Amino acid sequence: MNIDQPVNPAIPRIALELPGGGARGAYQVGVLKAIAEFIRDDDDLQHSNPFPIITGTSAGAINAGVLASHGHSLSAGVQRLEHFWNQMQSEHIFKTDLRTVFGNSLRWFCSMYLGFFGFSPPRSLLDNAPLSKLLANQLDTGGINAAIKSGALHAVAVDASGYSRSSAISYFQGHPDIMPWKSGRREGLRTALSVKHLMASSALPLIFPAVRIGNEYFGDGGLRETAPLSTSIHLGAEKILVISTRDTQQDDEPLGETLHYPSLGEIAGSLLDTIFLDNLGEDLDRVQRLNTSIKRLSKTDREELNLRCIETLSIAPSKDIREIAYEHSHEVPSTVRFMMRRFGASGDGNRIRLPSYLLFEPGFCRALIALGYQDAHDRRPELETFLGINSA
Repeated sequence: MNIDQPVNPAIPRIALELPGGGARGAYQVGVLKAIAEFIRDDDDLQHSNPFPIITGTSAGAINAGVLASHGHSLSAGVQRLEHFWNQMQSEHIFKTDLRTVFGNSLRWFCSMYLGFFGFSPPRSLLDNAPLSKLLANQLDTGGINAAIKSGALHAVAVDASGYSRSSAISYFQGHPDIMPWKSGRREGLRTALSVKHLMASSALPLIFPAVRIGNEYFGDGGLRETAPLSTSIHLGAEKILVISTRDTQQDDEPLGETLHYPSLGEIAGSLLDTIFLDNLGEDLDRVQRLNTSIKRLSKTDREELNLRCIETLSIAPSKDIREIAYEHSHEVPSTVRFMMRRFGASGDGNRIRLPSYLLFEPGFCRALIALGYQDAHDRRPELETFLGINSA
């Protein structure tokens, strides 16, 4: 395959890292919408894509796939994503009808208490078959190939977790010079990305069913990814912009008189926080510590050891996502709302953490897009410097 060279290969190769977060992924669209506007203000970058490397996990994988399919222009990709998220409804992601939701709940109950009568548990709490159909209309695999061939896109990758081998797999599509890699329980495999890979990366454990790829079933990419930034680095990134879906608010220490035992819903929400975001924060700290050590080495030593500094910038929600989710909790379909109450995942505070991952409704998604847009504008000078944008 004849791969054209980028217009200016001397420009640092910037990676866009999109971690998971379920419905919180709408926040990433708002940040990207603002960045696309910043680029349009730069006469030299009006119709370009500043992110030749795009990586994603879970909902971030879906955003990454759509952006990569419009890899020649960030503006075009963001417009597609904004339309996608603005029209979002839970029924587009998972079945919300009474028969499916209550049927699955009843099967869970019967399998636990009446298993000796031959009741087998459902594969997941919710059935996300509608998402597969939705992605089939959104993902343009031909666009990914065209963007790579033109040089507008160097690589795109999505992470998934193998249940059999207990490994983190990065499925990537990109320039032929990129070699597959394997390090410990992390592996990079070249492939032609498809809807199946996005479904596997976004298969929330227990909530959505695992997806079979080859001879193995895969679940959410955050399950096994202890070093989320490693994929971008393996793909050749020199700078990494991370758009997180976890707010920067710190919880207050609980008061003794209000302390209660955590419900299943609260525990599940905390686990999703850990899967998606705790490892990311630790990896960002790790990269910064390594950069400090590398800067102390001479240029000769760096070249001999094949070491380079990786500049990073992270942007995260400035408001508590749980508060926004609580304001829009009434939008959740009644069947799902009933199920959440049974799991102790309704109310406010930590009880709303799990629903915030599943609140695929217009009001919530648009509120997050607006928040991401405002947060990016508040940090515009910092973002423009990092991305090399020269606005008027």
